[in-house]
Amino acid sequence: MTAASECSRFIETGEATAILPLPDHRKPVTVIGTPAIRATFDESCIQQAINSAMAPGISGLVLNPDAHVGYGAPVGCVMTSPTHIYPGPVGVDIKCSMSLLAVDLEEDAVRDRKPRQALIKAICQRIPTGAGMGQRDVPKSRPVETELGAQAITEGASREVCERMGIPPQWADRCEDSAHRGHGGSIDALRERLEIQLADERFRARFPEKISQLGSFGGGNHFGECEIVDVAQSQRAREAADVFGLRDRGVAFLSHCGSRGLGHNLASAQFKSLERHFDKWGIPLPGHDKQLVHAPLGTPEADDYLDDMALGANFATLNHLLINALVLEAFQEVFPGIEGRMVYFISHNIARQEIINNTKQWVHRKGATRAYPGGHFALRGTPFHETGHPILLPGNPQAGSAVMVADEGAEQSCYSINHGAGRVLGRRAATRTLDQQRVNDSFEQRDILHNCGSYPIDEAPEVYKDFNEVLRSVELAGLASEVARLRACFVIKDGDRADD
Repeated sequence: MTAASECSRFIETGEATAILPLPDHRKPVTVIGTPAIRATFDESCIQQAINSAMAPGISGLVLNPDAHVGYGAPVGCVMTSPTHIYPGPVGVDIKCSMSLLAVDLEEDAVRDRKPRQALIKAICQRIPTGAGMGQRDVPKSRPVETELGAQAITEGASREVCERMGIPPQWADRCEDSAHRGHGGSIDALRERLEIQLADERFRARFPEKISQLGSFGGGNHFGECEIVDVAQSQRAREAADVFGLRDRGVAFLSHCGSRGLGHNLASAQFKSLERHFDKWGIPLPGHDKQLVHAPLGTPEADDYLDDMALGANFATLNHLLINALVLEAFQEVFPGIEGRMVYFISHNIARQEIINNTKQWVHRKGATRAYPGGHFALRGTPFHETGHPILLPGNPQAGSAVMVADEGAEQSCYSINHGAGRVLGRRAATRTLDQQRVNDSFEQRDILHNCGSYPIDEAPEVYKDFNEVLRSVELAGLASEVARLRACFVIKDGDRADD
């Protein structure tokens, strides 16, 4: 069945909204996307959405415009439940996230290639990239000892942890969540859970290596980008940009990374544990998909998952903050005396307990970003209560990325929007169908530098959806508005070392 024929299953409710009816009078799936975007949802993506929406305890599901096939649930979806926790809609890269650092430079400072080349070199000397890489693999690293790493993943970005890692403690105030707690909301639960994990010989043997990955980019779609900020011209956008700390034609650095090997190990072990539990008790799998294993809240299985998710999430938080501290250090090496400030750090692979429709629920965001508008009660006491918080959406280096702010209509999507552009071409298909030289030439023609001998072909701009149409869907649906567009001037990816 083609994507076009699948679209006939949607009932349009607006210019960029629709519903996907479900059997047995279940609450339909909320779909965000123009007709052009809905045509990108293939049969497998739609079937995953149906399976997830009909799973036990699920009270609602939203399919965002960047949606595509994922682990159990589609990447680009939101699932809510007041009674159950699901690892699949969090995935194996727990708290994969975006962060944005603004530096006190103007566009002219990085217009020439020479300073950009120097910045690439300085960053790559401090921040390793790729699977298995850790701080000890680069010459100007800031290694984190195992004891400090254990404190970091149980406490999160506490003042003491930040100071010991050389991270400005005030950056924690610019995080969606600077610290995650264990089940029941306690740090003690995380300390006890980590002790249990370290009692396992295999986990204990790997732990120092995983902690050494703090302050590193992974492979695949993880990246760092130096950006030029183009603030939108509306009064609202200018006011929000001022609160966010963004200057028109200023320089910023956008990062995409998560919990690295530690998060992957914790998540993978949880899937296996829950699968054994389902097998032992003969529990039916939603849609016959073992990636939709789950646990009722309050059970030992749910508590263990929530604790492991929190450990991975705290790792991801400190990983991003340390990356940004090292990026700022690299900028200061090339431009002595400059200052930088954290704009925001926000996740798109996490489950959080929130109030949805006046009910406390676990909101699972799989490739989806929280979107609280100005005035939302959860933003009280933050710098963003009046404006709404920054939403960081990567597109691709050639189409740009975006900073958005939520509108009141975000309530219809469980206060969530997409996490980026979303893939339309798988990695194998990209390698099989795209021309490497044309991809390389396209970056050269646009004067976008990178640290790779050849830009990773499975991450070429062509593998992603039309970013402008994705953002158009979000705005037409009344979910969020653009504050600024980010133009890449160089990219850090998992690739060959930069030329000197």
